[in-house]
Amino acid sequence: MMQETLRRQREFFFCGTTLDIDWRLKQLRALRKTIKKYEENLLWALEEDLGRSEFEAYTTEIAMVYDEINTALKSLPKWAEIRQADGGGLTQYPGRLLSYTEPLGLVLIIVSWNYPVQLVFSPLVAAIAAGNCAAVKPSELAPKTQQVVQTIIEETFDSTYISVFTGGAEVGQALLKEDFDHIFFVGSPRVGQYVMRAAAEHLTSVTLELGGKSPCIVEDTADLKVAAKRIIWGKCVSCGQTCIAPDYVLVDRKRKKELMEYMVEYIQEFYPGDIFENADYSRIVNEEHFDRLLKFLDDGHIVYGGRFDREKLKLEPTILDQVDPEESTVMNEEIFGPILPVIPYDYLENAICYIQNKPKPLALYLFTRDPVVEQTVMNQVSFGGGCINDTVIHAAGAEIPFRGVGQSGMGGAYHGKAGFDTFSHQKVVLKQSNEIELPLRYAPYKKKLKWVRTLMH
Repeated sequence: MMQETLRRQREFFFCGTTLDIDWRLKQLRALRKTIKKYEENLLWALEEDLGRSEFEAYTTEIAMVYDEINTALKSLPKWAEIRQADGGGLTQYPGRLLSYTEPLGLVLIIVSWNYPVQLVFSPLVAAIAAGNCAAVKPSELAPKTQQVVQTIIEETFDSTYISVFTGGAEVGQALLKEDFDHIFFVGSPRVGQYVMRAAAEHLTSVTLELGGKSPCIVEDTADLKVAAKRIIWGKCVSCGQTCIAPDYVLVDRKRKKELMEYMVEYIQEFYPGDIFENADYSRIVNEEHFDRLLKFLDDGHIVYGGRFDREKLKLEPTILDQVDPEESTVMNEEIFGPILPVIPYDYLENAICYIQNKPKPLALYLFTRDPVVEQTVMNQVSFGGGCINDTVIHAAGAEIPFRGVGQSGMGGAYHGKAGFDTFSHQKVVLKQSNEIELPLRYAPYKKKLKWVRTLMH
C-alpha cells in the first residue's frame, strides 16, 4: 500500500502538472479553505491532545499556517521566475547565466507532536509552492490532531499528489526505507541520527530541526523586569514543550536574586489562582514525558513551583537554583517542559565559554543594554537563531528563515522564501550566443597559452 502510493506519486510528478505556477497557487488556496473549514476541529483537537488554550492554539499553530500560505500566494510567482544569475566571465562571454528553479520531486515530511498543526503545514506549504509531491507523517503522540490533519490533507488533495501516513514509529521507519528526493524532519537529535542514516542509503538530502538546550544570557545591564517577563512567557508557552523555549538562564551573579524574584512575580501574574485549573496553561503530552520531567526536580533547589497533578499531567512552572551546570541531568538533557534552571556567572566570558563548550543551540536569547556585549555574544556564539531582549518570537514570522546549526539542526531553512528554496533546486544554465565566437578556446592551442596567462594576471 505504502509503496504503491509512493509509486503513483512519482508518476504524477513526472507528468509535469506540478510545474505550473497557477496550479500550485490553486492548491494553496484549496488548502487554506479546508483548514478554515476545520479550524474549530483543530482547536478542539489541540485542547484534547495538549491542553492548549484556544488563544495559544490559534496564535502558535493556525495563524502561523495562514501566514505561511498567504506569504506563498503573494510571492510565489516572483520566487519561481527565471533569473539572471551572478557570475560568468571571459569563458562564458557573450552568453548569459540563467537560474531556473525546479522542484526536487517527491519529498517526505516527518514532524514532532509539540506543534502538530504548524509543523505539518508550514513545510508542506513550502513543498507545494516549490512544485513537489509530498508524503506526510504526522505524530501519533497528538492523536486527535493527527486525525484532523489527515482529514484536511485527504479532503484537499488526491493521494497521487499529497499522501498522509498515520501510525507509530514503525510507519516512520518504513517510510524512511523508501527513496525520496528530500526528507524534512522535526524531532529529537537521537531520531535525527536515525533519519540521516536512512537518508544516506539513498543519498537523500535532509532538513533536520532538532532542538537542543537554548540558553538565555541575562547580562549586568539588562532590564530585569523585561527579561523576567519575556523569559517566563517563552518558557511557559505550550508548557515549555517548544524546541526554541528558553532551556536555562545564565545570569550575572549580582542580578540573580532580583531576576528570580521578578520571574516568580510574572508566573503568578500570568497564571493566577489554581494553576492546575487554569485554562491558559497547557499540559505535558503524556506520562512518559511527565515522569521524565519530574526527575529533573531533584537536580537543584526549587525556588518556586515543583507541584504537579499527575491525573491532569500538569507541572507547575518551576525555577531551579543551585544546579550543577556540568554534572546535573537537567543541564545535560533538553528539558522540553516548564522547568527553568538559573545558573549564575561572574564574568560574561565564563557564560560564553560555557555555551561554546556545549552542542550548538537552536536558539539563544541575550538580555542586555550594552551594544559591546551584544556584539561580543553575537560574534562569539554559534546558534540557529534567536533574540536580543526577547524570546521565541523570532520564529513567528513566515518570512523569517528558521533553522538550526550543528547538533540543533542542518540542511535548508524553512518559512517563506527559505522553505521554497529548501524544497527547490536552482539550476543554472549558460545561454550562449550563436553570433559571436571566441576562437581562443579551440585547438590548435599553439601561442594561445600566453594570452590566457596575461588575462588571468
